[in-house]
Amino acid sequence: MTQESIKKILIVLPSLGPGGAERLAISLANEWVNKGFLVEFVIGSSSYALKEKEGKFLSLLDQSILIHDLDVTRLRDAILPLSRHIKISRPDVIWAGLWPLTVIAIVSWILAGRIGRIYTIDHNQLSLSTVKELNIPKVLVKSLTRCTYPFATGIMAVSEGVKRDMVELTRLAQDKIKVIYNPAARGIGNSIKVSEETKNKLWGSNPGKCILSVGAFKEQKNFKLLIEAFALFSSENDCTLIILGEGSLRSELESQIKNLGLSESIILPGFTENPSPWFLTADLFVLSSKWEGLPTVLIEALDCGLPVVSTDTPTGPSEILEAGVWGILVPLNDPKALCNGIKESLSIQHDPKALMGRADEFSVKNISLKYLEYFELL
Repeated sequence: MTQESIKKILIVLPSLGPGGAERLAISLANEWVNKGFLVEFVIGSSSYALKEKEGKFLSLLDQSILIHDLDVTRLRDAILPLSRHIKISRPDVIWAGLWPLTVIAIVSWILAGRIGRIYTIDHNQLSLSTVKELNIPKVLVKSLTRCTYPFATGIMAVSEGVKRDMVELTRLAQDKIKVIYNPAARGIGNSIKVSEETKNKLWGSNPGKCILSVGAFKEQKNFKLLIEAFALFSSENDCTLIILGEGSLRSELESQIKNLGLSESIILPGFTENPSPWFLTADLFVLSSKWEGLPTVLIEALDCGLPVVSTDTPTGPSEILEAGVWGILVPLNDPKALCNGIKESLSIQHDPKALMGRADEFSVKNISLKYLEYFELL
């Protein structure tokens, strides 16, 4: 294969900070490189500038993958720099993730003369996440997406629920939006074994039932609900809760834990690039979110043969768990219901191999091929 015949994929993200979308992109990028494609990242925001080594997932990226930092302080300032880079890079496919960078990337692509084909992906319900997290009026989100998304070669969503939300928001036809699930399963449960000594280092010598959760400390993940539910459960049970992650709500969560007198049984170790040892040593994984797109942490838990309990957010968990076949779903914002779900899951026998089998449907190998087919690169 000559250098000229090798296809190039340009991945556009706000940053390479610690998040599910970034981990997804890196997993796919590495797989595509292994299949013989050229892959390049373009990072929009200098808040995660590479020179400052704040891109926490960089160590997971294949060394052959190029990274270009637009070095802008605001994403809206990225339009012209991104357009110039597209002209220089001349990719066959541009894949942009995370609103509003999806909107910006489409505009930049048009200004660059529509070089290659452009695809966008959304990971959350835009009608909720943009309003709740970015404080952007829904009417503005509608206007921007309706003015730009129709020009994209393809629009992607990580779940059927996210797709429904996008159809309502953008007025695009159903067949214009393609659902491709997140690739989160790596077969860890079948390939890695963790010793009792390692478990003791992670959870302590007498942790009781080990309950795990993973996510950014922000409103969406609703860890306050999980802590409240754990307080109810721990009043009658010997148990430990570990929440892996970092974020702006850390101090509020720490205060809540202290006020409930749970400082000895709830641990917040911070962000970790490799949460697998915790997944492999826990007794239960719990997701307490208010909303989701397709939460990869649920798939990662199943991939390790770990039972799960999740809030039944409008999109995501129910699709992964097939309406409760592979885990317990509970109502939103109900600490007693979440406590009862935890209690029920810990009281019954689970088949780890069956859980891992479900997760395999979300493997990087399988999903990466679905992307390449959609990109028309196969």
